[in-house]
Amino acid sequence: MRNRSRARGWALQGLYAWEARGAIPEEMMRILVELFSTLNVSAQNRPYAEVLVRLVSANLRRIDRSVEESLTNWRMSRLSVIDRNILRLGVAEMLFVDDVAPRITIREMVMLAEKYGTHESPRFVNGVLDAVMRREVPEEGSAPR
Repeated sequence: MRNRSRARGWALQGLYAWEARGAIPEEMMRILVELFSTLNVSAQNRPYAEVLVRLVSANLRRIDRSVEESLTNWRMSRLSVIDRNILRLGVAEMLFVDDVAPRITIREMVMLAEKYGTHESPRFVNGVLDAVMRREVPEEGSAPR
C-alpha cells in the first residue's frame, strides 16, 4: 500500500501541473508523462498514478458534479487547486477503483491534504469525501442509491 500512497501524491502533482497549464482534460496524461520524465518517479509508483489521472480525465464532469453536490456554500472555482484536486482524486478512487475501501481512500486523501494543503484542508477534505461516500457509494449488501 505504501506504493499506492506515493502514487497518489504523484497523481496530485500531475493534476496540479495540469491545472497550472490551462486545465484541458485531454492534456492530463501528457502532462503527467512530462512530469514523470523530469522527476525521479519510481517505476513502482507510476502505474497507479497513471490509473488515477486517467480516471479523473475520463470522468472529470461526473467527478466535479459529485464534489459540487457535496460542497456546502462553496463552488469548485473557490477551492484551492490542491484541495480541488485531492477531492477529484478521492472521488475517482471511491467511484472507480474497486479494490480500495472508501474509508481508506478518505484517510489517504486526508493525509495528502495534511502534507500539501492548508491547516483547514484535512478537515475539509474529510467532510466532503465523507458526504460523497454516503451519497454515492453503496454500503455492502445494500442497493445503490
